[in-house]
Amino acid sequence: MTTPGPDETLTCSARGCRAPATFQLRWHNPRLHAPDRRKTWLACPAHRTSLGDFLDARGFLREVVPLPGSPTLES
Repeated sequence: MTTPGPDETLTCSARGCRAPATFQLRWHNPRLHAPDRRKTWLACPAHRTSLGDFLDARGFLREVVPLPGSPTLES
């Protein structure tokens, strides 16, 4: 994941969603990735659960954390 520029907003990874991301869903597919590797999907509040459920059902979800700079860090 790259850090956005000053005029760039990171958006949700859900198909068709253009909402600003506030969460990072860090995941890992043990059949494809080294044990310490994490891939990241971004999620808005509306898609945090559905994206997390999709990854969790496959045993891929490792953690969900607030996206740095998002309002979720203050709650």
